[in-house]
Amino acid sequence: MSADIKKWLERDGEEFLRDIGIKNGQAVFDFGCNRGHYTIPAAKVVGKNGKVYAFDKDKAALSELEKTVRKFGLKNIQLINGNTKIPLEDSSVDAVLCYDVIHYMNREGRDIVYKEIYRVLMKDGIFSIYPKHHKEDYPLNELADVSLSEVIEKIENAGFTLAHKFSRELLHNEDYNKGYVCNFKKE
Repeated sequence: MSADIKKWLERDGEEFLRDIGIKNGQAVFDFGCNRGHYTIPAAKVVGKNGKVYAFDKDKAALSELEKTVRKFGLKNIQLINGNTKIPLEDSSVDAVLCYDVIHYMNREGRDIVYKEIYRVLMKDGIFSIYPKHHKEDYPLNELADVSLSEVIEKIENAGFTLAHKFSRELLHNEDYNKGYVCNFKKE
C-alpha cells in the first residue's frame, strides 16, 4: 500500500467525504468502487448505523477490497458484483459516489447508469461524481472528447440539479491528484 493510499484511508478520505456531505448513519452506494479507496473512508464516516454498498464489475478488485475491509474491521460494507444495473430498491440510498469510472462507459452506458443512480437515490440525496479523464483533464477512453460542462449537462438531463462543483485534491489510483468533483441533488 502506497503512503498516499495509507494516508487517504486513515484520515484524508474521511475528511473529504464529510466535506462533500456524507454523514453518520447514511446509506452510501460506491459505484465502480474498485479496490475501495472511497468505500473504506465512507464506511468510517457513516459508522455502525450506516451502510456502504461497494459495487464493481471486477471480481478481483472486490476480492482485494474484501481483504482491506477485514483489515480495518469494518462490518457495514456490502460488496456487490455487477455492471450497470444496481440491485437496490428505489429511493434506498442517501448518497452515490461515482469516482473515476464514467470514462470507461460509452454515452449509452453513462445514460443507463445516471438513470439507475436517480432511481436508487432518495429525494434530496447527493450524487457525487469525479469525472476524471474528460477532455480538459488527461483525456482518456470514452470521455476524451467530452468536456466537463457536457458531463454536467448530461447528468442534469437525467433529472439532477448541480448543487456544487469544486476543485479538490483527492486520491486517483495510487496518488493524490487535483480534480473537479460535482455534487448533484435529486429533487
